[in-house]
Amino acid sequence: MSHLKVNLIKCLSDNYSYIIFNPNSKKAIIVDPAEANPLADAITKFNLNLKYILITHHHQDHVDGNIELKNKFNCKILGFADDSKRIPGIDILIKDKEIFNFEDEEIQLNFSPGHTSGHVFYYFKKNKLAFVGDVVFALGCGRIFEGTAKDMYRSVMKIKSLPDEVKVFCGHEYTESNLKFCLAYDQNNDHLTKRAVEIKSLRSKGLPTVPTTILNEKQTNIFFRCNDKAISQKLGLAGHSEEKVFKKLRELKDNF
Repeated sequence: MSHLKVNLIKCLSDNYSYIIFNPNSKKAIIVDPAEANPLADAITKFNLNLKYILITHHHQDHVDGNIELKNKFNCKILGFADDSKRIPGIDILIKDKEIFNFEDEEIQLNFSPGHTSGHVFYYFKKNKLAFVGDVVFALGCGRIFEGTAKDMYRSVMKIKSLPDEVKVFCGHEYTESNLKFCLAYDQNNDHLTKRAVEIKSLRSKGLPTVPTTILNEKQTNIFFRCNDKAISQKLGLAGHSEEKVFKKLRELKDNF
């Protein structure tokens, strides 16, 4: 199996785009090009052969580099078939659960609506990587713009169900504000207290808090912990469904 490397590229004010490449063949993929220039510079600097751009959702801060990069590197743009009309320059239309092959890797597209109605995440099965756009963040989840709390809950649970060791790459650096929210409603969580120290240390040096792992999020991300009795009790929702706890948490976070 080819061990793929991931380069995190900072874009705009707090966006992360990703270059995933095979260090031997130099073939590369970009996920969610927020802007073209920093990505084009990195592709050129590392002498990579950009083959594909993968899009998680249509928001401008995830697709703005599409056309410029496609014109410059003659790559193909890949996205969710059901949302293809909103993805600039799309060439390859993939359905839910469909596998796309790249450098001996099987990349599965997974429909994950809520943030937008056509949001997807990409799971690199062999390399154990998940590129989740704006569904899940380190210690958080995305705002619900085009779906319902039920949609978003199901999408977050799909990501939570991936293997513990999977590395999770999200679309933004929102971890510090997410941490404050988690600490407000889950303050007796020892894993969270420990992670808070690590996050503050990374951010004080200007370093990213991404990637995280599924296990890390299960232990510390309040949106992964709707089954925790202490949290439901604190919200006055003891005995209620996890989905109801999730909905309440998302409402509280919207106004936090």
